[in-house]
Amino acid sequence: MTYRLMRPIRLIFKLAVFALLFSSCQLYKNYERPSDIITDGIYGDMQTAGDNSLGDLSWRDIFTDPLLQNLIERGLQQNTDMKNADLRIKEADYALKCAKLAYIPSFYFKPSGTVSKTWDPWDRNEYAAAKTYSLPVSASWQVGSIGSLRNNKKKAEVTRDQLRNAKQAIQAQLVASIASMYYNLAMLDEQLVLTEQTEQNWGKYLEMQNRLMEAGQSNLAAVASIEATHYSIQTSVISIKNSIHAIENALATLLGETQGEIRRGSLATFQAPAVCSTGMPITILDRRPDVRDAEYKLAAAFYDKNLAYSSFFPNLNISASGQFTNNIGAIVNPGVLIGQAVATLAQPLFDNGRIRAQYKISQAELEIATNDFQQAIIKAGNEVNLAMDDIYNARKMQGLIDKQVESLGKALDATEKLYANTGTNYLNVITAQNSLLSAQMSQIANRMDAIRATIDLYQALGGGAQ
Repeated sequence: MTYRLMRPIRLIFKLAVFALLFSSCQLYKNYERPSDIITDGIYGDMQTAGDNSLGDLSWRDIFTDPLLQNLIERGLQQNTDMKNADLRIKEADYALKCAKLAYIPSFYFKPSGTVSKTWDPWDRNEYAAAKTYSLPVSASWQVGSIGSLRNNKKKAEVTRDQLRNAKQAIQAQLVASIASMYYNLAMLDEQLVLTEQTEQNWGKYLEMQNRLMEAGQSNLAAVASIEATHYSIQTSVISIKNSIHAIENALATLLGETQGEIRRGSLATFQAPAVCSTGMPITILDRRPDVRDAEYKLAAAFYDKNLAYSSFFPNLNISASGQFTNNIGAIVNPGVLIGQAVATLAQPLFDNGRIRAQYKISQAELEIATNDFQQAIIKAGNEVNLAMDDIYNARKMQGLIDKQVESLGKALDATEKLYANTGTNYLNVITAQNSLLSAQMSQIANRMDAIRATIDLYQALGGGAQ
C-alpha cells in the first residue's frame, strides 16, 4: 500500500525535474544596475569631491526654525497624500505576501452527505434508507511556467519599494512646500512693513504739497502726480496683504487644517547649513526619489522580460486529493480512504509566435527603461548644478546689495540733514527714501532667493536623509 502511494509522488517529482532541465539560469538572476550607466561628472561645473552633502542631512538639520519645524511635523502627520502613501504601501505589502504564498499549495475541505429512500405508494415493500457521506480534502499547486513565481515575487518587491520611494518623494515635496510657503510669508511680512513705510512717507509728502499749493508755492499738476503715486502704493499694501492671506490658506490646506493664523519668524531665522557640497554622484542615485523610481521601473522591466522568457517553458500544475467515504459503487460501512495525485506539464507548441513577440516587446521595454534611467540621472545632475549656481550667485549678490543699502542709508541721512539746514526741496528726501526702500526690497528678495535655492538643492539631492 505504501508503495502504491509513493508512485504518484515520484512521478510528480520526475516531471518537476524534467521541467527544470529545460529552464534557463536567466530566469533566476536578480536585477543589477547596468554597467554602462554614466554617473561621473553629472554635477557639471559644480562637481565636488566631498563625501558630505546637503543630501546627508535630515530636514530638521536644514530647517532649524522651531516654528517651521512644528509646521512640518503637523504636515507629515496630517497631510492626506502622506496618509494615502502609507495605505498604498500596506496594499503593496499584502500583494507581496500573496506573491510569496503562491509557492504554497491551496487546500480545500468540502464535506458532503446524502440520504436517499425509496417509497412504494401501495406499501407493498419497505425499503431501507441509503446513507452516503464523503469527507474530501484536496490540494492544488499551480506552479505555472518555470521561474514565473519567482519573477512575480521579485516584481512585487520592486512595486513595494516603488511605493515606499513615492512616499519619500511626497515627504520631500511636502517639506519643501511648507518651508517655501513659510519663508514666503516671512518675506511678505518684511515687504509689507517697507511698503507701509513708503505709503506713510508719500502721505506726508502729499500733505505737504497740498499746503504748498494752498500757499501758492505748488500747483495742481504736482499734487495730482504725487496723489496718484500715493494711491498706487496703497494698492500695493492691499495686494501684499491679500497674498499673505492666500498663502496662509494654502499652507493650512497643505497641513490638513482649517484656515488660521500661521505663526512665523523672519527671514533672518534661516541659517544656511554649513555643508553645501553636492557630494558624489552615488548620493543622488541613492536619495533622489525620481532617479530611484526610474531604476525601480528598470528593475520591473527586467523581471517582466524574465516573465516573458519563462513563457517558452512548460507550465507545471500539481493537484492531489484524498477522502474518507462509504460511497465506492456499493455502499460500504465503515468507509474507506481514497487518494489521488495528478501532475501535468503543458508545453506551448503552436503559440510561440505570440510568445516570441511578447518577449521582443519586453526587451524593447527594458531598453526604454534603461534610457529613462540614464536621462533621470542627467536631469538630476543638471538640477543640482542649477541650485548650487543659484546659491553661489545669491551669496555673491548679497554682499553687494548690503553695501548698496548701507550707502543709500548714508545718502538719506545726508539729504535729511541738508533739508533741515537749508530747506531744499523735500522731493530730494522722498527720492532718497524711495531709493533706500527699493534697495531694501531687493535685499529681502535676494535673501529669499538664497533660501529658495537651498530648498531647491534639498529637493535636488533627494530630500535629505530619512
